[in-house]
Amino acid sequence: MIKRLNSTDPDFWQALDGLLAWESVSDQAVNDTVTGIIADIRNRGDAALVEYTNRFDRMSIKTMSELEIPTARLQQALDGLPTEQREALQQATDRVRAYHDHQKQDSWSYTEADGTLLGQQVTALERVGLYVPGGKAAYPSSVLMNAIPAKVAGVDELIMVVPTPDGEINELVFAAAAICGVDRVFTVGGAQAVAALAYGTEAVPQVDKIVGPGNIYVATAKRYVFGTVGIDMIAGPSEILVVCDGQTDPDWIAMDLFSQAEHDEDAQSILLCPDADYLDAVAASIEKLLPNMERAEIIRTSLNDRGALIQVKDLDEAVTVANYIAPEHLELSVEDPQAMAKNIKHAGAIFMGRYTAEALGDYCAGPNHVLPTSRTARYSSPLGVYDFQKRSSLIMCSADGASELGKVASTLARGEGLEAHARSAEYRIKD
Repeated sequence: MIKRLNSTDPDFWQALDGLLAWESVSDQAVNDTVTGIIADIRNRGDAALVEYTNRFDRMSIKTMSELEIPTARLQQALDGLPTEQREALQQATDRVRAYHDHQKQDSWSYTEADGTLLGQQVTALERVGLYVPGGKAAYPSSVLMNAIPAKVAGVDELIMVVPTPDGEINELVFAAAAICGVDRVFTVGGAQAVAALAYGTEAVPQVDKIVGPGNIYVATAKRYVFGTVGIDMIAGPSEILVVCDGQTDPDWIAMDLFSQAEHDEDAQSILLCPDADYLDAVAASIEKLLPNMERAEIIRTSLNDRGALIQVKDLDEAVTVANYIAPEHLELSVEDPQAMAKNIKHAGAIFMGRYTAEALGDYCAGPNHVLPTSRTARYSSPLGVYDFQKRSSLIMCSADGASELGKVASTLARGEGLEAHARSAEYRIKD
């Protein structure tokens, strides 16, 4: 079922590359569909948005006013939750907010001896669009993870779009929007929702940045509108990499692998361990536990196509392989995870110790679950408050400072052949 690899095999690294390969490339049909939708939204605004919503979500809407959800309706969803769900949602919200409060950056400046002031002014984005998948595949946790850092950053207005195919509403998603203080919610989705946020329509205001996950049409649309607006990332399938010393209950590790494999068939679950017998035990746990899982076929396909149990020489080599994989989620199920974590260079989130299941991070641990995938953790980071803040450089020269810096600037500008630059600086040089 699940592949077995060994780091001592002569073709190991080639086989690992093949396992990791995943292309988020839209085919021409998807590209053509998305570009057509974007152009139509830009040209016809609300009328096109209503038409696409009726067509793709099987609705019978006549005006955009029917697609905006009143704040009172969001609050109704929150008030109507069963007590246990509401308390869990509130606890998760509080924890995620507390964590992101630590990320907020403040403006700073310093003054040099001659009176020249240099610094950085930090400001929040004015308006952000949040895409949330809808229908049966609805994720209130996505609302928390995207809306909370935006609000902590100080974003003035947060616009959420969430499709409701066949009129199917997820009350938890609406409740999450209420608890996070989302300002406006439109029940639209797909490439048309992305286009509406990017360019604005009569009803949907244009935003400065679009965040949140979606299907291939949403991801492709985000690619096309990037530049007009900012985007968070183009996310690939979910991933988990577990490094284990062979001392954790194999059932626990099997279920941790399942936790990502159940997302979809393209998700990736990998285990690294130096103990071949332990890998056998985890394989046996997989076979034992899988038949009773609700999403057994999805898990099976994911593990068959993209999963692996990999034997490494030792835990040091496990770290080397882990850094190469640069996983979205990395579990260090070992005796001293904090020591090992110091050697991890590339990972979206690091879950340390045998008791720290990755699933806790998805919902309520506190850190953001919007993470870099497909080896992009080599150069990118989790979504955070900093993604909703901008930094402007501050420069204010004193007369003495302008004179001294002007000499330097003049010399360099003339070296580049830019006379106006040089003379602009030279005007401020004291005789």
